[in-house]
Amino acid sequence: MARLALVLLVLLATPAAHAEAVAEHASLRLRYGLSLRDGRQADVGPGLTYEGFTPNDLAAVGTGWWGTSWLGAWAGVQREAFDLREEALRITGGSLLRASVGPRARLFLGPVRAELGAGYGFSQLPHFSDSSEPVLLRGVRHAAVVGGLVRLPLVLGLRLEARGELPVALSVRDASGARAEAKGFSVGGALLVPLRRAERWTGTLVLDFQHVQDTVTLEDGTQSRQRLRRMGAALELAWHDAARPAPRVPAPVVVVPGSVRVRVLDARTGAPLPGARVVLGGVEHVASAEGEVEVASLSPGPVAARVTAEGYAASEATATVEEGARSELEVRATPLPPATGALRVTVVDARTGAPLPDIRVSVGAVQARTDLTGQAVVEDLAPGPVAISVAASGFRSADEAAVVVAGQESSLSVPLAAERKGTRATLSGQVRSARGGKPLVATLLISKARVRARTDAKGAFNVQVRGGTYRITISARGHRAQTKVITLREGERTILNVDLFPRGKR
Repeated sequence: MARLALVLLVLLATPAAHAEAVAEHASLRLRYGLSLRDGRQADVGPGLTYEGFTPNDLAAVGTGWWGTSWLGAWAGVQREAFDLREEALRITGGSLLRASVGPRARLFLGPVRAELGAGYGFSQLPHFSDSSEPVLLRGVRHAAVVGGLVRLPLVLGLRLEARGELPVALSVRDASGARAEAKGFSVGGALLVPLRRAERWTGTLVLDFQHVQDTVTLEDGTQSRQRLRRMGAALELAWHDAARPAPRVPAPVVVVPGSVRVRVLDARTGAPLPGARVVLGGVEHVASAEGEVEVASLSPGPVAARVTAEGYAASEATATVEEGARSELEVRATPLPPATGALRVTVVDARTGAPLPDIRVSVGAVQARTDLTGQAVVEDLAPGPVAISVAASGFRSADEAAVVVAGQESSLSVPLAAERKGTRATLSGQVRSARGGKPLVATLLISKARVRARTDAKGAFNVQVRGGTYRITISARGHRAQTKVITLREGERTILNVDLFPRGKR
């Protein structure tokens, strides 16, 4: 039979032509090939594993349809060789038989053909005796089977087939007639190559693959498992109505998708930007540690990439996706200028309120002098708290603190008191929260002067001490305490405003 099938394949291949999709009345498929078997039987005898390539006997599947209608029937039979070996030594062998029959329905969905069937299935499953020289036994499985088949067209008249079969409502007997349990399934696929189209029949070469898996459990607990992968060539002959051939189905245009790899770099340094967000094809992706994002399965044509990263201006670039290829796209993001704020310091006479011009003002590390209106404006300051120091001849120096807000100009008024001698120094001011500037009820402790004072509801305080240098600790509930060192002169009135930071905040 194998030689006959080979001769038929040669004869059909000589005047090869593209076959059309036809609603045939009947078809017959003959197959021959090889089996790769991987099986084992647990708990019985030594070395009961069986694997390797063995030849298949001829398999045949036939399908018939009533007219060109959707309803028909199918029958299939398959006989396969079987060897049990221990390394290179053949212990026993034989053959196994599978058959199935039943009704089948088909449906054409444009160029796609689908078939669904149900019926009866008969299978011989291998297991072995527990003697010192195992002997092949054949368990028999009777089952209702359901199965399906889908065919879809490819280019150049080729077609692709996928199929599967599942036995249900199993009834299994071992060689002695005892009941057993079994489960399994069968799936497969094939590439159909048109060979010849005559007036009433067509010939097709089928490059076939099948995967079968079975497990048998006997009443004594012995279990036999086998897995087969069958590969081979088949010849399919189909008879159809020559007067009404099915229309030719044009081969679909196959578009091979492409891919794009996006690299995100710092426009100033050329360094990669890991964690940058790239929106490509409407989907957001996050750049890797190398600043790269690769997106596959894109339709050929132009595609835009939008890149955003913290501290960088949003950037856009366009790439062209080529069919079946990977395109490269480099996006350079421009760093945003640092966010800064400004501080306007107004220096006035504490007694008269008149502005004091040409007064030296220190804002952090920046030095400035007041203008004729007593104001000094310092720009490009980093956001956050900053120390202010004001000193002028004939006046007591003052130290303040302010909070710089990004994108805004903050204001601070610093009154300077004239120097006095022979009287106590006066220290006054306000305690506020660095978060929002809310007044705080706080405690001032000047250990050297043995002074402990408490602010009022508006956060204001006023204490008098002798001239000298003092360490002052300011504390309030829920805020971090601050310690300041200040030098007071006799008769000097010093204003000390303090901003305390909430606990857990920086």
